[in-house]
Amino acid sequence: MQWLSSILLTLQVISSLLVIVLVLLQQGKGADMGAAFGSGSAGSVFGSAGAANFLSRATKWAAIVFFATTGGLAWVAHHPAGSPIESGIMQGFTAPAKEAAPAGSAVPDVSGGSAVPAVPAAPSKSAESSAPAAAAVPAAPSAGDASVPSVPAPAEKK
Repeated sequence: MQWLSSILLTLQVISSLLVIVLVLLQQGKGADMGAAFGSGSAGSVFGSAGAANFLSRATKWAAIVFFATTGGLAWVAHHPAGSPIESGIMQGFTAPAKEAAPAGSAVPDVSGGSAVPAVPAAPSKSAESSAPAAAAVPAAPSAGDASVPSVPAPAEKK
């Protein structure tokens, strides 16, 4: 696709210069650039009315080529030859392999099963009376505990 961009850019420059020259050579209502080169006279190279028709047709086709190459260059610019995935910031990145969690781990392994974890079962009566489960829940502070500061009463306004 690089060669297509070079060809389109070359055609773009040539057609733009051709449009500029052809527009300047055409005879306007006054004494324009076309009259300075002698194309305003009746005895021109293309005949009495031939120059106006030839220059306007040539300008039309040069403008068509100019707009076609503009569209082609825009298309080439927005559709690069390589895939956007192949040429990005993450090119060559490989994700680290996942390691299986040990059997006693607190993190569940969801790599092989459903993405939604199962609902845990309600604790049984025997689990509630066991000492390790009771030790996991902190005790509420007592009312007279010195570690908890008391809030002073708001001062009354006189």
